[in-house]
Amino acid sequence: LSRREGATLFMTLLAAFSTLLYRYSGQHDILVGTPIANRNRAETESLIGFFINTLILRTHFSEQMTFRELLGQVRETALEAYAHQDLPFEKLVEELQPERTLSHSPLFQVMFHLQNALTERLTLSGLSMRPLEVATKTAKYDLTLSMTETEEGLIGRLNYNTDLFDAASIKRMAEHFERLLEAAVSNPDEQVSRLRLLTEAEKNRVLSAWNETHQHYAIDTPVPLAFAHQVELTPDAVAVTFEQYELTYRKLNHRANQVGRYLRKLGVGPEVMVGIFLERSIEMLVGVLGILKAGGTYVPLDSQFPSERLSLIIRDAGLSLVLTREGLRESVPTCGAKLVCLDADWEQIAQEDGANFDSGVTAENLAYVIYTSGSTGRPKGVLVEHRQLSNYLHGVSERLGLDACMSFALVQPLAVDASVTTIYPPLLTGGCLHLISEEYVADAQSLATYLRRREIDCLKLAPSHLAAMHQTVNPLKLMPRKLLIIGGEASHTSFAEELRTLAQCSIFNQYGPTETTVGVTTYRVDETVRDLPRVTLPIGRPLPNAQVYVLDPYLEPLPVGVAGELYIGGKSVTRGYLNSPELTAERFISDPFSGSKGARLYATGDVARYLPDGSLEFIARLDHQVKVRGFRIEPAEIESALREHDAVREAVVAAYGETHGDTKLLAYVVPAEIRAPASSELREFLKEKLPAYMVPSLYFVLDKLPLTTHGKVDRRALPQPEGGARELDVPFVAPRNAVEEVLSEIFTEVLRVERVGVNDNFFELGGHSLLATQLVSRVRKAFQPDLPLRKIFEAPTVASLGALLVASEPSPGQFEKQAEMLRRIESFSTDELEELLRRKKAKAAS
Repeated sequence: LSRREGATLFMTLLAAFSTLLYRYSGQHDILVGTPIANRNRAETESLIGFFINTLILRTHFSEQMTFRELLGQVRETALEAYAHQDLPFEKLVEELQPERTLSHSPLFQVMFHLQNALTERLTLSGLSMRPLEVATKTAKYDLTLSMTETEEGLIGRLNYNTDLFDAASIKRMAEHFERLLEAAVSNPDEQVSRLRLLTEAEKNRVLSAWNETHQHYAIDTPVPLAFAHQVELTPDAVAVTFEQYELTYRKLNHRANQVGRYLRKLGVGPEVMVGIFLERSIEMLVGVLGILKAGGTYVPLDSQFPSERLSLIIRDAGLSLVLTREGLRESVPTCGAKLVCLDADWEQIAQEDGANFDSGVTAENLAYVIYTSGSTGRPKGVLVEHRQLSNYLHGVSERLGLDACMSFALVQPLAVDASVTTIYPPLLTGGCLHLISEEYVADAQSLATYLRRREIDCLKLAPSHLAAMHQTVNPLKLMPRKLLIIGGEASHTSFAEELRTLAQCSIFNQYGPTETTVGVTTYRVDETVRDLPRVTLPIGRPLPNAQVYVLDPYLEPLPVGVAGELYIGGKSVTRGYLNSPELTAERFISDPFSGSKGARLYATGDVARYLPDGSLEFIARLDHQVKVRGFRIEPAEIESALREHDAVREAVVAAYGETHGDTKLLAYVVPAEIRAPASSELREFLKEKLPAYMVPSLYFVLDKLPLTTHGKVDRRALPQPEGGARELDVPFVAPRNAVEEVLSEIFTEVLRVERVGVNDNFFELGGHSLLATQLVSRVRKAFQPDLPLRKIFEAPTVASLGALLVASEPSPGQFEKQAEMLRRIESFSTDELEELLRRKKAKAAS
């Protein structure tokens, strides 16, 4: 090629390679290094060797940019770079002073090189010569693409870091580069974000082959009818147990029918929503089944929710009827709804016939409505029909290998859709449902004792819940006999490996938003987990009759390894949101890949990618939604509540602590001119509006929020807890005696904070019921007191807990002496401790 043609070729290849990196990474700024020969011969003519410099070429991408426009930008960038090619790369690094690390090169990690000088053939008398390829086993950069011009055409080589890529991934990358080059050259006016990467074989694989999930299930049978059929099969088997109470299938069905008939007389039928405000109990299950028997739709109202949030849900759902019990009557904001107390009103309900009856409910009718956090500042109700619920129950039972007559333990509130996985499978297969009380769920030791004594087969927990309990009790004691399901948030591979080595049961990681009926993908945790080169556990493959797609912004499928938004289709997709047609239309879109009329896809907002085996890996969120202990939280809802406070002008809420597996919420506020509110004041204000898990742990005041050049809040520039922002409440009172010193250290370690004063509240510093179990365990270890978990809620500060301990000590001053001893031991070196133990053993022997 001529010099001009060679330059055009170089720029075309560089533009295509940068486009590939942009499509793979999603980053709009791509930095690529390229070597260039030193042209100053005066400096190098007396030296032996080939001297090159490195230029860094930056390419900026926008969604609407065409390849022709990109090529123009690359040409301009390259010409400007060549104009300054004499500036040594080492001098550039010296001036910019980037953060240096041995793991990668500074400023750029990807190299592109075009060698367009043909190798001259040397002809010597009596000799035949050819170039010799020298293999190398080192990668100077994360990725290097070298292109060489030969008489036969272009030859390309990809040199890569094997810690980051495998051979199969690089082979796909080479194919995608070739496919992208073909598309760009044939249509240079196409937008770079729409240039095709996939071959037809790849497209068929990600759209069809990996979504061949069709199974014929009897999803036209609503859940109450399926339960009635199971009652006929196992009438005398125990269906449900709670503490010392239990009901057989016959008795449970009889009571549920009585409630159902009673509700029918109150106007309940298909599409009629009924609130249920009950803790885990026999009455709760009877109420749920009674509502379904009547053909109605149950709407869980968590008894831990503040009154304002409950009122909002009751009004939004238009509830005219709420099931509860007499002891909770005063906690229910009726908003005009009639209360039916399943204990106080039972005498009247019990007069109804307990036989089965036809409510007229069909598979197209609603089964339940669960409210989730809303990005608009208000919670939103997800509408789940019987056919979606039935399809999920059939699919999850098949995927998890659920047998008949298995026992399940319910530890989740009814208002969390994870409860569905535990409630219905046993009731539809002759198994036993164990309802675990709030006290047992919060106390790891009590829960472990229950699981072992009752020989529980199946358990579902959020990973953070399970990890927190592992801190206080032997993990083996928390394992069910046959099946452990983890889900609700990302699971770390290291934790999954720990579980796998401990458990004798099967373990599944489950993923799925409420909008697609509980869980839509599963991944079996087995011996291969230790070989996974990633931090988080894969979320697996779709359940029967569900389809999953990783798509770009134009709804085009993306290849294996390339991240995009995850869309879910099939029979698991729910009806949409209650009273939110605009939001439903935005998130539930027409399915372009299904031949079925009216088929829809749900846009999850989750960023995911396909792994080579067809499993999915969760990457991140497109928005700011976070998961805290399995609860889905939209920070915008908390921000909206904060801005309602008259002393707050602006507010931003972000998550922190994800690396510890215990995500917490952090609020940044810009106070109004009138005054700066105290953090305790904001906490109390939010507790009246939001569930406890949505109340931030820390509050920081800022003069103003950091903004991007586009005027949006720059969340990456928000100071972290250790980064200098000041907490709104500053008073710190140091421990005043040895007991308080020990307790303060325990608080600090459990909460992972810098320091804890004697008046600092455990729960206001980010503590919750799961961390409270760790706190109790460490206090018991230090002082051996009889300390029930509930005492932490009664005495949540170092001062109050210390006073509680002293008041209960067996002899005056005992705990103070123990604390002083602990403090002394902590000050000993390893040698001193060993000497102390040696003397103690010698004394005991004598």
